[in-house]
Amino acid sequence: MTKRILLIIGGGIAAYKSLFLIRELAKRGIDSRVIITRGGTEFVTPLSAGALSGDKVYTDLWNLTDEAEMGHIELSRQADLIVVAPATANMLAQAAHGVAGDLATTTLLATDKRVLFAPAMNVRMWEAASTQRNVEQLKQDGALFIGPDAGAMACGEFGDGRMAEPNIIADRIEAALLGDMTLDGLRAPKSLKGKRALITAGPTREPIDPVRYLSNQSSGKQGYAIAQALADLGAEVTLVSGPVDLPAPLGVTRIMVETALDMLAACEDSLPSDIFVSVAAVADWRPAKTTAQKTKKPKNGPPPLELIENPDILKTLCEHEKRPELVIGFAAETHDVIAQARAKRLRKTCDWIVANDVSGDVMGGNENAMILVTQDGEECWPRMEKIHAARKLAHSIANALGSSN
Repeated sequence: MTKRILLIIGGGIAAYKSLFLIRELAKRGIDSRVIITRGGTEFVTPLSAGALSGDKVYTDLWNLTDEAEMGHIELSRQADLIVVAPATANMLAQAAHGVAGDLATTTLLATDKRVLFAPAMNVRMWEAASTQRNVEQLKQDGALFIGPDAGAMACGEFGDGRMAEPNIIADRIEAALLGDMTLDGLRAPKSLKGKRALITAGPTREPIDPVRYLSNQSSGKQGYAIAQALADLGAEVTLVSGPVDLPAPLGVTRIMVETALDMLAACEDSLPSDIFVSVAAVADWRPAKTTAQKTKKPKNGPPPLELIENPDILKTLCEHEKRPELVIGFAAETHDVIAQARAKRLRKTCDWIVANDVSGDVMGGNENAMILVTQDGEECWPRMEKIHAARKLAHSIANALGSSN
């Protein structure tokens, strides 16, 4: 399902960057609906924002047609996330104090979704005690922030106040959209508060020489979604990730690694943990020798490639002296999925196995159909977005640990 943000463009010189943000999000498959404040229209036009977003642009609280349909309510609730970029000092002040004087601030007050602010202002305005109080209040209310960055500003001064670059804001938006962005989700009971979770995600890369390696097609999306879902339930999450092109989930400590040996070392260093979810597609084998220089093409056929076995991270942590209370493995299979998952659970001595059929587009796609295999049997879940599958698994984990306490 396509994600949509509601972008509020405030009245600052950085407003032009928001047009690049719309385009960057579109490249990532995220739709934008736009509100421009009166001040914002002094810097960018509704026509340009509408052309890039492919949707109507809203500017006026007193538009009879829009408000007859409860426009500010619908705008605030049809989006998955609200983004204010640039967020001026005045916008932050009004949002922090619940002032609803125009379409933008009325929408912010009426929303049931979380808000991401990208501040942009003069360095003195940013450092002002009143602005910092407003920022802290908004954070306490559940708002997210990105930036501002340090640099030269249009006013000629240098310091913190530049709006974050569009690609960085887009990264933060992508990461935020992995979590539950509803205010109800933010305020829900944190059933895993006080628990520590360790997750592995993505592929590993086993170098042959400085430019070649053995790897697989794992995107890391499912592991990242699980890390976010556990963090949303209050767990302290460490994510050990192979090389993927994904932003770190919000509130998660991420450790980037390359090889299976690196991943095992990072996992052992992250113990003790209450929960371990082994999602990563770890290479079973690695080259016995890695050359320091690029291997040249031989004249007499391909060069021999001797392989040695990589450590079994899942089994190692199952047998570790600091074994987590609940250990969950993943079984990516192309046939006999349930039978192979049952055998893997016993072979690895883990508590649960999450099986999935990867003969289709699961490893690179956005959806998954999980089968939860435990000592009590199997539970087949329908195909759904990986984000929703992650949340379902996270709640199963919380229920299991709750019943064991």
